[in-house]
Amino acid sequence: MDHNDPSLALGKKTTYTDQYDPALLYPIPRCHKRHELGLTDDLPFDGVDIWNAYELSWLSPSGKPVVAMGEFRVPCTSPKLIESKSLKLYLNSLNQSCFADFATVGRTLADDLSTAVEAPVEVKLFTVNEQTDHFTNQLPGDCIDDLDISVDNYELNPSLLSEAANHDAIITKTLHSHLLRSNCLITSQPDWGSIVIRYHGPRIDPEALLRYLISFRRHNEFHEQCIERIFCDLLHYCHPEQLTVYARYTRRGGLDINPFRSNFETTVANLRLPRQ
Repeated sequence: MDHNDPSLALGKKTTYTDQYDPALLYPIPRCHKRHELGLTDDLPFDGVDIWNAYELSWLSPSGKPVVAMGEFRVPCTSPKLIESKSLKLYLNSLNQSCFADFATVGRTLADDLSTAVEAPVEVKLFTVNEQTDHFTNQLPGDCIDDLDISVDNYELNPSLLSEAANHDAIITKTLHSHLLRSNCLITSQPDWGSIVIRYHGPRIDPEALLRYLISFRRHNEFHEQCIERIFCDLLHYCHPEQLTVYARYTRRGGLDINPFRSNFETTVANLRLPRQ
């Protein structure tokens, strides 16, 4: 990704358009960051990036505004992801554009997003009064945030996991934390998230895991890239037979991004947390 690309809106003063324009979408190849992790086309995980859009609106044929919420599921096998500000600008471009009905908007979004990421994107739209999965949930498993640990490292350090695995104890466990914080790769703005780690294999020391997660506090990378890095580091240092890493990030600009990666689970619920 070229940070100086004039078509990249992130981190720059932007003129907002309210007329439908799919050219506003800015795809970013996944391969560059995956190469840093030693990943090839034969990925050690499957999964999806779940985007929730809370500021979605267009005009009906009579000119009356319609408001909605959207859920977009981008497969992690897609060659590209979409830069978040460009998605916000694209969705804003619907605001003064007329569409026949919800179905037409849904097909338009699915076509445009699928073209951008070069893979099928699943789109669901909801009215604000519909009963959906967007109501507040709690993460599964044990929270590790109250562990009494001392921390003095806030720079990414995967070696904190080097002695985290106890190979004498093979267990199935689900842990979660709300202390994940990383930063935007371009603007360095903080990205706040909660994370679930579910595994079967050698017991992972929760204190070491928490220190490792906290070490992302000054790390600059997109949401999807951070979660793939966490998955690969846990696989490398802790050797679980089965592993799921699922993060729920807080929203920015009416969007939240929630990457899910697993080598044994195929479906995931779109859980909305209190901070979302």
